[in-house]
Formats: sequence, C-alpha cells, structure tokens
Amino acid sequence: MNLATFTLLFTGVMLNAMAQLLLKAGAGAVGEIHLTMQNWFSVGLKVATQLPIIGGLSCYVLSVVVWIITLSRVDLSLAYPMLSLGYVVAAAGAWYFFGEAVSLQRLAAIGVILAGVALLART
Repeated sequence: MNLATFTLLFTGVMLNAMAQLLLKAGAGAVGEIHLTMQNWFSVGLKVATQLPIIGGLSCYVLSVVVWIITLSRVDLSLAYPMLSLGYVVAAAGAWYFFGEAVSLQRLAAIGVILAGVALLART
C-alpha cells in the first residue's frame, strides 16, 4: 500500500470516528431520547437541527466518498479490518471530550484491536 492509499484509508477512518464523536455530542445536547407516536416528529426535528449531528452526518457522507476511492485501490479484505482503528480513535475521543471511563478491560480490548491491525498491516 502506497502513501496516497494509506492516507485515503486513514482519512476515511478519521472521518468515521469524527462522525461518531459529533453524533454523540449532538445526542448529548438533545438529552435522552424517548420516541412515541405523539413526539416522533418534534424529537426528530430537534435531533435534525443539532449542528453536531449535521456535522456528524456530513463526516459520514465524506467518509463514504473517501471509502469508495479507497476500495478502488485496496483489497476489501485488507481495507475493511483497518476500519477498526476507528474504534480506538472514538474511544480516545470519548474519554477526552466526554469524560467516559476507559477501564482496564476496555484498554485491553483496544490493545487487541491495535495488535490485529498491526498484524494485518504486515500482509
């Protein structure tokens, strides 16, 4: 994999992780959501007008464009598992931005993901 292709893959992963963080920020601004037949429209409108949610959805759209370009250059069996790096980035972002707990068990799981990606990258 050359540098340009790696950059595309990494950009897609980062956009996807950024989307998750922005969606979480938007959901936090809305508060806990309970949909009913009576409130689905007002709740949907409230969610749809949150700037972080709009930003998160925009990141998703861009990540799909980048992903399609990436898949034109890399085997899916290599590229798709690399998306798991997004879990690591999202967990770090959730800890940093939202103060979410990262227990020893979660750190171990993140370590397994990183080990898997490192092993895959060597192929």
